Amino acid sequence: MKLQATFISSYDDYQKCPERTTPEYAFIGRSNVGKSSLINSVTGVKKLALTSSKPGKTQLINLFNIEDQWILADLPGYGFAKASQTSRIKWGRMVHDYLKNRSNLMNVFLLIDSRHEPMKSDLEQVTWLASNGIPFSLIFTKIDKLSNSQLGKNIAAWTTELSKDWEELPKMITTSSETGKGKEELLDYIAEINKQISK
Repeated sequence: MKLQATFISSYDDYQKCPERTTPEYAFIGRSNVGKSSLINSVTGVKKLALTSSKPGKTQLINLFNIEDQWILADLPGYGFAKASQTSRIKWGRMVHDYLKNRSNLMNVFLLIDSRHEPMKSDLEQVTWLASNGIPFSLIFTKIDKLSNSQLGKNIAAWTTELSKDWEELPKMITTSSETGKGKEELLDYIAEINKQISK
């Protein structure tokens, strides 16, 4: 299924983003987590988000209009080692300002590389989102790259880690940009949120 998806524009400051009442959903994750590939897979538009063999391609807030029903925000990745410290601080501030102040932001999809057990940078993002009261879900990517047993082990490690501080765990969805696994579940979840807020 191919969605009607159009690029709105790129912004280096949330205050420059157009004011909208349309529900907005942000995608964020480590710079090599496969964010652009997942966005292209979910929308069915191959080159909607630019992919690159080099991490750190996304450096601005990129907004896309999806079906005139919701907005997808593609945010810069974190943990890009080759970027200067000044650039990393700038991107981090820009992203955090957007996440805290974007009034129509409904949910943040935090992308996690399913091939790894919980990493410090990902856990820090979870803690920051939670401490700022920002709704988020965990999207595990690249599940086609490992066995079902290893996938289960890594997700169990995440469940164990989060259960230390959480009574109710955030929504978790496993995905693969290669096979399309998880695409429908992700879109259904967005549709469910949109339905709830339109009541």
